[in-house]
Amino acid sequence: MQESAHVLVVANRTADSDELLAALDERAQRGPARFTLLVPATPHGVAWAADMNSGSTEATAHMQHALQRFRDAGLEVVDGVVGDPDPVGAVQDLLNAGGRFDEVVVSTLHRHLSRWLKLDLPSRVERSTGLPVTHVEAHDGRPSEPSPGE
Repeated sequence: MQESAHVLVVANRTADSDELLAALDERAQRGPARFTLLVPATPHGVAWAADMNSGSTEATAHMQHALQRFRDAGLEVVDGVVGDPDPVGAVQDLLNAGGRFDEVVVSTLHRHLSRWLKLDLPSRVERSTGLPVTHVEAHDGRPSEPSPGE
């Protein structure tokens, strides 16, 4: 029997998108997989300047809703974690805390709106972890302007 791959999923505002759910379902169809969702607690608007931790409430809500959707879809969910506002830092924190993963899925907003893509997050995560990274571009819930959190 094939051992389950442990897949780290990095997402914020796109955590409960249809595109991400479809990508994770497709990944599970290729072979046994279990998923950990990491949601960086990136604040929005003026909250960013006032309090770097102000995004944790929204991130927790995104995480809980997404985890429920993952489970309802029959995906094996190991954990959900709200992390550092910086997504690369959040991934590194999780790895430094002993997290062991076989691959990473990074979910971002549409390329015209995504701050994470402007920062080249998928490539940065791949370089910093040495793990294969799959990028999922979500089109759900398009905001009127780019935001720090995906």
